[in-house]
Amino acid sequence: MKRHLPIVVIVAAVALSHQPAQAQAPAAAPARPATPSAHVAVIDVGYIFKNHARFKQAMDKMKDEVMAAENGLKGERDRINGLMEQLKGFNVGTPEYKKLEAEVAKAQGDFSVNAQLQKKDFMDREAKVYLQVYNEIERAVSQFAREHGIAVVHRFDGDPVDSADRNRILGSITKPIVYYDPQIDITPDVLKMLNGAAVAGQPQARPVR
Repeated sequence: MKRHLPIVVIVAAVALSHQPAQAQAPAAAPARPATPSAHVAVIDVGYIFKNHARFKQAMDKMKDEVMAAENGLKGERDRINGLMEQLKGFNVGTPEYKKLEAEVAKAQGDFSVNAQLQKKDFMDREAKVYLQVYNEIERAVSQFAREHGIAVVHRFDGDPVDSADRNRILGSITKPIVYYDPQIDITPDVLKMLNGAAVAGQPQARPVR
């Protein structure tokens, strides 16, 4: 005589046989930091240099010094020209001619050396001012980016294209940034940081180009 399993056991077995296999839950992915609202920005470094108060003051001072040096050289050049005119009044080969000729040659040599040394000195000083201000710009950009959650700052040229300037046209065609939202332009903010509170007024908002 066959023994029958209780109906409850049979129903339970059937139900278990039709249960879908439970998929193993994947390992939880590491939490990602919140994405900053403006993680990319642009800055016009050329505009910063043009409107950097201390840079402009340094360049204006150096310009005055260059003008003073050029006036000094002009005076020496006029003196040499006067000696050359005097030389025409002596007969070639005479002791007076030879003496004045040597004086003119020495003066011309000294003039050339002094002019080259002054030019090099001004160029070196100008380069140091540019480097100092650029380092300030980098520090200001880094500080602003950290404070506002900006990951990348691209450099761009915001000057309008001059249709009569071939180089400007070609430069515009090859520029790396074709479009940017003006809201991500941090140029005025960085310029305000660099000029500081000592500068009267705040930099005006840049026009949309």
